[in-house]
Amino acid sequence: MSRVRVLAATLMITIAGAVVAMLPAGPATAADCVTPWQSSAVYTGGMTASYNGHNWRAKWWTQNETPGAADVWADQGTCGGSTPSPGTCTYPNWTAGTWYDTGAIVRYTNGNYYIAEHGNPGYDPTISTWYWDPYACSGGGTTPPPTNPGGFVVTEAQFTQMFPSRNGFYTYQGLVAALSSYPAFATTGTDTVRRQEAAAFLANVSHETGGLVYITEINRGTYCDLSQPYGCPAGAANYYGRGPIQLSWNFNYKAAGDALGLPLLTNPWLVETDAAVAWRTALWYWNTQTGPGTMTPHNAMVTGAGFGETIRSINGSLECNGGNPGQVQSRVTAYQQFVQILGTTAGANLYC
Repeated sequence: MSRVRVLAATLMITIAGAVVAMLPAGPATAADCVTPWQSSAVYTGGMTASYNGHNWRAKWWTQNETPGAADVWADQGTCGGSTPSPGTCTYPNWTAGTWYDTGAIVRYTNGNYYIAEHGNPGYDPTISTWYWDPYACSGGGTTPPPTNPGGFVVTEAQFTQMFPSRNGFYTYQGLVAALSSYPAFATTGTDTVRRQEAAAFLANVSHETGGLVYITEINRGTYCDLSQPYGCPAGAANYYGRGPIQLSWNFNYKAAGDALGLPLLTNPWLVETDAAVAWRTALWYWNTQTGPGTMTPHNAMVTGAGFGETIRSINGSLECNGGNPGQVQSRVTAYQQFVQILGTTAGANLYC
């Protein structure tokens, strides 16, 4: 069954100018200040910055919004002195199955720290981004995750070159944060295969979203299968396409949410408000779903079946076998452009 629908009208994130709030008095002994806030920088949920003698943590995506603005930045207390030095954090190690209240801070097995945004029974912080956000220790700890962690074959500069007009919602940082959910993505096989898979994924994403411009469907359909025992608790009209691969239908939101540890069936809006969640749903489909095809898009690329089979798995029932050659060509053209940016070749079997 095809899961992709007509592209949605962009949910452009427009936030009113921030008003700097009066800063509350801090404790007598201030923590060290983290990296100073920059108005031009993009901050995603969990990132920190110092401003006006306080450390602040972004609750979600923000740019040009002064720390202190209501509902955007969380005050982490007064600060003073140098930026953090590693090795002095004393937060406990995360333990699966342990209950964590909102605000709890833990050290995960990857050495990074996370803060509970919602109480949870020990969900994996690298997967359950509804419950956990990255946290920078104000007293030290690990350095922030690198811009290009794990040797991801697409740099931020290349990502920007691929999507020069993208919506600010689709951040490179959000994509990077999502990679840990499916570590085999773009890390399997030779360097050529890894680059081809990344290019194939991003080419299909580009086609689905008009170059990472659209977040939700333009003409929103009603994708509620009431035969499912869990129904449509968010409302029958609210399972429209969202995100990089336009996730739609209640059963897909249920399956993706279960796989990622997110409440997507009851809160599908997470896919259009949290960049990392949006990217995770796209990677979920890419790595685990065959759709109308016979293999996952990930397997199509790492086994040599070719780019054409990724199209079949995403929207092949409508586009392949002569169904819509113009749409197929649009995907292939994007793929050919992206492999060139990544310095590799497109390989065989481009069409379906």
